[in-house]
Amino acid sequence: MKYRTESDVLGKVRVPEEAYYGSETQRTVNNFQISGLKIDWRFIESLVLIKKAAALANMSTGKLDRRRGSAIVKACNEILSGKLSEHFVTDVFQAGAGTSTNMNANEVIANRAITILKGKKGDYKVVHPNDHVNMSQSTNDIFHSAIHISCYRVIGETLLPELKNLSNALNRKAKQFSKIIKVGRTHLQDAVPITLGQEFRGYAGAISKTIDNLRYAQHALLELPLGGTAVGTGINADKTYARNALKQINMMTGCRFFISDNKFKVQQSQQDELMVSNALKEIAIATGKIANDLRLMTSGPRGGIGEIILPELLPGSSIMPGKINPSVPEMLGMVGFEVIGLSHTIDISAASGQLELNVFMPIVAYNLLFSINILSNAIHAFTESCITGIRAKKGTIAWHLNMDLSIATALTPYIGYAKASKIAREAYLGRKSIMEVCIEKKILDRRTLQRVLDPKNAV
Repeated sequence: MKYRTESDVLGKVRVPEEAYYGSETQRTVNNFQISGLKIDWRFIESLVLIKKAAALANMSTGKLDRRRGSAIVKACNEILSGKLSEHFVTDVFQAGAGTSTNMNANEVIANRAITILKGKKGDYKVVHPNDHVNMSQSTNDIFHSAIHISCYRVIGETLLPELKNLSNALNRKAKQFSKIIKVGRTHLQDAVPITLGQEFRGYAGAISKTIDNLRYAQHALLELPLGGTAVGTGINADKTYARNALKQINMMTGCRFFISDNKFKVQQSQQDELMVSNALKEIAIATGKIANDLRLMTSGPRGGIGEIILPELLPGSSIMPGKINPSVPEMLGMVGFEVIGLSHTIDISAASGQLELNVFMPIVAYNLLFSINILSNAIHAFTESCITGIRAKKGTIAWHLNMDLSIATALTPYIGYAKASKIAREAYLGRKSIMEVCIEKKILDRRTLQRVLDPKNAV
């Protein structure tokens, strides 16, 4: 492999000749081969988008000359089109705050701009990563901004649509199952009747609530600390820079981001990221609860509850022939556990910032975007490969309903709680229905019993 030599404050560094990154990125590669994990490309895309906006804003004020600025913009456009992605090489676990990732972007953009201007990579007199590409910026304001922009857009493009599709699918099932009366269950024990449709209506409502909360959290991401630079004061940035850069960002994204009137707050704390993280955790919990319920209702198919049938996707055992497992709900549960764990990491990271800076921002960025992506994909699979194909086992449901002991609740207005309890106990011990025991004991006349114990009256 051929190398070029670059110099920085710590001395000389050998960089692969074909690499568009430079000395600082190479030092990161040399020192932080930790996980092989990279921050989601949508974050890099947002970071580069900010670089492009910054170049345009700085050219508009005359701080950045047109020749360099145009080359930087062209380099950014190439990256935004998907080129040069292999040159973004920093590990998620890196030196704090995200400086390594920011410099990786600065160096790639600078070296590509240099070659556009017919120079040689590493000749930073032509275009400098810090002086020109990073002009009017600091890692401390643009890393936050890139998190906000990338998460806002990915939530709107992927997760919210998938949640809406799931909610709609659950509502369709609620309507389809609206007349199927079944045994309700509390404490995993038989309870008074409910319709299968009412259960699914509850699930749809839970997902609808997560949509509302996610939208609220997403809206908080519209606030950017752009132009705050190092500590929020805006040192080295022109007074018009943030406004001009924001205009470019909104034009490029079609969104309505705005500049925070308190950049110190946004750069010091991770409250907005925490809101999103908590919304994602709520989605994980809500969908996990639904998945667990479906696993219970489909359990069996003969030795369990067995009241619904899930789509059969793949064999479930390497040793037991014919066994089919609830594979999609199991997958969704695992994704939920992961998201909850990642959320805890974000909590700890947010609590561990000091004064004007949080040095743990790279893992916050990674965890948020990874959580959004896996939730979006898992919910899509859950909706399409599970919910839409659920069928009710009406025979099993009817048998359970006929033997339901809790229907004795309907007798209490007529004979009191204590006497109704004795009837329920006798029915249980004698393996009989409540109706059978009531007829044997002549509790009420048959016509009245048929009316009182009719499950339709309970739902």
